[in-house]
Amino acid sequence: MNFRLILDISIKLLFARFKQTIVAGVGVTFGIAMFIALISFMTGLNDLLDGLILNRTPHVRLYNEIQASEIQPIEGSDDYYNAQNFVHSIKPKNSKKELRNVSAIIEALRADARVIDVAPKVSAPVFYNTGNIEIAGIVNGIEIASEEKLFHFSNYVIKGQISDLTNVSNSIFLGKGVAQKMMVDIGDVVQITGAKGQTSLLKVVGIVQLGLADLDNTISYADIRTTQTILGEGPSYITDLQVKLYDIESAPMVAKEFKYKFELDAIDIQTANAQFETGSSVRTIISYSVGVTLLIVAGFGIYNILNMLIYEKMDSIAILKATGFSGLDVKSIFILLSMIIGVAGGILGLLFGYVLSEVINHLPFETEALPTIKTFPVQFNPVYYIIGITFALITTFIAGWFPAKKAASIDPVIIIRGK
Repeated sequence: MNFRLILDISIKLLFARFKQTIVAGVGVTFGIAMFIALISFMTGLNDLLDGLILNRTPHVRLYNEIQASEIQPIEGSDDYYNAQNFVHSIKPKNSKKELRNVSAIIEALRADARVIDVAPKVSAPVFYNTGNIEIAGIVNGIEIASEEKLFHFSNYVIKGQISDLTNVSNSIFLGKGVAQKMMVDIGDVVQITGAKGQTSLLKVVGIVQLGLADLDNTISYADIRTTQTILGEGPSYITDLQVKLYDIESAPMVAKEFKYKFELDAIDIQTANAQFETGSSVRTIISYSVGVTLLIVAGFGIYNILNMLIYEKMDSIAILKATGFSGLDVKSIFILLSMIIGVAGGILGLLFGYVLSEVINHLPFETEALPTIKTFPVQFNPVYYIIGITFALITTFIAGWFPAKKAASIDPVIIIRGK
């Protein structure tokens, strides 16, 4: 049968039950719009929450763990070889946190095709001195260029310029909590006492806020050479190597490889932040579940409306079949009717979903914990729009298939005889 004729009949049937058609279309539109807005917002929120920790965490961290020797001297003695030995109060090995042969390790890591770059770090436990009060904390010595490249350090700076950390000698970026406790600001000089008791006077050139109170109240940042001076160590003293990979999923395997290759302790990002990945996965599953549920509910609405339309148009269907329309033609009419609702509602749903996402994206969202965030986070990913329209078309097709199949099986003789 002529497609144009079938299309014309479908449109006529749509306008015959115009109010119900509008309701079905609104159901599809609402379902897609809410799916897109919800998944875009939840994904943006996931990225924001994970970024608080994951963006500040290397994919692989190489360091020296201070721990007791696994093999005690008595176990190597021939006299006690077959004995059961019990050793109490085992002390850690007499080793330092310093990484040995660090220049060669950095060179080897940067030559590895899997590695984006390496950021060396010196972690120094210190006391911030304010009058007679000492505040325990940590100064992280960093190479600002590597730190900015791998961890976007400037995103956490609320005062000052990151270049001042290298341009100004004996300078420091204080955590916001530390600065508030000491009541200091940019341009002030603070006194810091290192682990060996030596004191240093450092000029405050910036304030950072990581968004986690425990960190902001203890951590500060200085140039790596300044931190080495605080500790009374030489220029080769490095305590951590922070590695970023092109493929984050390979981090566990690469961490194990680097551990044995460089004879260092290594931890991967998945192990260090397993709880964050779990939370992100759960939130994403919830978002998709709610969105898909909305689309399924819209599909049931179309199914009910088409079912009612068939019962009300029994005589019209009988006339169509009596005048030469086959069962396939009648089925095509009702499936096409359902798909028209799906396409129209889907396109409007994409439009309203985008508009709603933009509205959410411009809503003010300011909090002390997230200084660089001014509005609610929304991720505009074209994949969400493709998923939304695809699922809507599939749902409306299935919703129209069963009523259409029922219409195709109607016997026109029985309907006309009944009339």
